[in-house]
Amino acid sequence: MTSPRRRALQLPATGTSTRRVFRRRRRPVRWRQVGIALLLGAAGVGLLIVLLQLPERFDTFLVLSTALANLIGGVQQALWGLLQLLAVVLLVLVAIAALGLVAAGLIRLVRAFLPQPSPRR
Repeated sequence: MTSPRRRALQLPATGTSTRRVFRRRRRPVRWRQVGIALLLGAAGVGLLIVLLQLPERFDTFLVLSTALANLIGGVQQALWGLLQLLAVVLLVLVAIAALGLVAAGLIRLVRAFLPQPSPRR
């Protein structure tokens, strides 16, 4: 005697005893593991050989010093540009403050010439 609600919550029965999600993965075949290991090792050795050939083809220190000089020059230009941008922002803020002071002064001047309300007694 199960209620209709309880029947609706039951999972349907399947022919297998364990769900596919919880099954263990099979380990790859040994020859495949060996093949992948050899390919990875060969790729690493190939890259090392290419890296060892570089000093013969290029003056490595010249390339390194040029790259560092360009990097330092770029950082210097970026900082100079940032400083100029901050100066412009500061000038804009000062201009806005000046306009605000002029507007406040004009408002006070107009209020000074307006008729004063009579004090209540």
